[in-house]
Amino acid sequence: MNIIGIIGGVGPFAGVDLTSKIFTQTMARCDQDHLPVALLSFPEKIPDRTDYLLGRVAVNPARPVSHLILQLENLGASVVGIPCNTMHAPGIFDVIQSHLKQKGSRIELLHMVGEVVGFIKAVFPDMQQVGVLSTTGTWKTGVYRHALQRAGFQPMVPERDLQDLVHQAIYNKSYGIKAMSNPIHPKAQQQLIKAARVLKKEGAEGLILGCTEISYAFNQQSLEGLPLFDPTWILARRLIEATYPERLKPLEDFYHYSW
Repeated sequence: MNIIGIIGGVGPFAGVDLTSKIFTQTMARCDQDHLPVALLSFPEKIPDRTDYLLGRVAVNPARPVSHLILQLENLGASVVGIPCNTMHAPGIFDVIQSHLKQKGSRIELLHMVGEVVGFIKAVFPDMQQVGVLSTTGTWKTGVYRHALQRAGFQPMVPERDLQDLVHQAIYNKSYGIKAMSNPIHPKAQQQLIKAARVLKKEGAEGLILGCTEISYAFNQQSLEGLPLFDPTWILARRLIEATYPERLKPLEDFYHYSW
């Protein structure tokens, strides 16, 4: 059996969100038509990715995540997705890959950031300037910035003060999305909208929701006239494509934004 593996707990709702988006984008007429998915969610075992990248914690989350990936492989997973953008910073993702290689793993680990950039390149070939909203860990390491530049895009990210506002919308313990995910607090949403408006004013033609929690704030395809790119949604499509491509719903069923 070709099982899709998902690393949950990064954050906890992100794994559920990815699973839901896999089911939503699968051609199915009954329960039995849906794809086999294995989700492992052990948030207490995985240190915060941004805290590690900013030097606030010493333990690299790569090691516990690689152990979970090996568990998924033992369950029969052939491909794995990690619904956390910050986890794809080289200082974490490269260590995961190295550990898997040492263990002789044959699993296919998708790189969500690369998949997002590839999607934009394929669907919006004329787009040039792409904005990114993300955690400060992703912002500081330039995960999306470098990937977009390699693909020929001009990345647009918030300046430090605005980035602090975006980060608070995600992490603030009183109103941030990690603290209040369902529903999110209006203050968090407004701070993200403010950042989107600034990036649009500076010339952004599209906007990557570069933290899985940010997508909870925007259940739409565009914001302030900019197409939104949800990495979890894109990752879900790629996981289906890597396992059961014949069961993937056409892109046109979902993506109606006309550029």
